[in-house]
Amino acid sequence: MRVMAGTDFQPLRRFGLLAALGASWFVPWAAQAHSPVRIKIAAASNLKFVLADLTSQYRQQTGVQVDVNLGASGNLARQILQGLPVAQFISADEVWVAELVKAGTTVDAGQRYATGRLALIVPQNSALPLAQGLAAVVRSMKPGDKFAIANPALAPYGVAAVQALQRSGVGPLPANQKVLGDHIGQATQFVATGAAQAGITALALAQAPEIAPSLQVLPLAADLHASLHQRMVLLKGAGAAAADWHRFLLSPPAQAVFVRHGYALPQ
Repeated sequence: MRVMAGTDFQPLRRFGLLAALGASWFVPWAAQAHSPVRIKIAAASNLKFVLADLTSQYRQQTGVQVDVNLGASGNLARQILQGLPVAQFISADEVWVAELVKAGTTVDAGQRYATGRLALIVPQNSALPLAQGLAAVVRSMKPGDKFAIANPALAPYGVAAVQALQRSGVGPLPANQKVLGDHIGQATQFVATGAAQAGITALALAQAPEIAPSLQVLPLAADLHASLHQRMVLLKGAGAAAADWHRFLLSPPAQAVFVRHGYALPQ
């Protein structure tokens, strides 16, 4: 992956990673369990790789298996309202958590756990002028080329992508140029496979080792879109094991993993 620095892309502030990662996160309830415990959660697609790391780490430390149902935040929130049996919702924004709070399905208003970032991406072999920024890339696209974003009606990263296009001076994309992913992971795959010639995705997905070799990546300036404050919440009926997992995600070791995957700490 070739990553180009954005004009105002500042390094994430240091977090004391060695101390944080060296700490042991002990969950008394889980440690005392006599049979395997499983937790079912729903999480935004931008979290695919960071949650793979965190659930693996958590299982090694506690023996608890966390099963993750990934999707667009809007779709997941609607499924939860329709009875999806999960103990926790980890959203890509705060709006969809607020919808569940309003519906009375949560134990509280939830907590911010990370701040997301956007990235402009093109296939690894692309000749588009990525280093010149978003407007230059769109202007250089051929009439038949496609630009991928997540569906803004369902995915917070899609909303932020639309804002970035507007604030960069591009404006709305022509209908025949725009291709919408059902979630941010699908939009990323469109570009990684060459089905789209450019797109906007989550920085955390763009720099994941599983995808990075297929892409050129330019982190986008944070002021091109509203802050992506990501919030999670426990749902009514969540048990002690889910509450322990929820607390773990806010702990220094887990927050260090979020930082390593390209997120900023919650603001």
